[in-house]
Amino acid sequence: MKTGDWIAAAFILFMSLVASALTVRDKLAAKAGDRRIPERTLMLIGACFGSFAMFATMLIIRHKTKHAKFMLGLPVLMILDGALIAVWIAFLR
Repeated sequence: MKTGDWIAAAFILFMSLVASALTVRDKLAAKAGDRRIPERTLMLIGACFGSFAMFATMLIIRHKTKHAKFMLGLPVLMILDGALIAVWIAFLR
């Protein structure tokens, strides 16, 4: 793997960890009645290659699973993220 590939992989891993952590934090805040993470922020993190981890975390902890914005929007973002990764592999390496 080239250096750029390692950087891209590290970025995707980092964003996945951030997405999962924010999802869990929002769930805990919801249960405690504390200040929540805005839905726009969650979707932005999902759009920045955190969609798969966020979607999986939401299903595992049963958070926002009744919100169509997340249950339909995150899979769309996963497809877009996958397409960007495919373009990276096919053309930009």
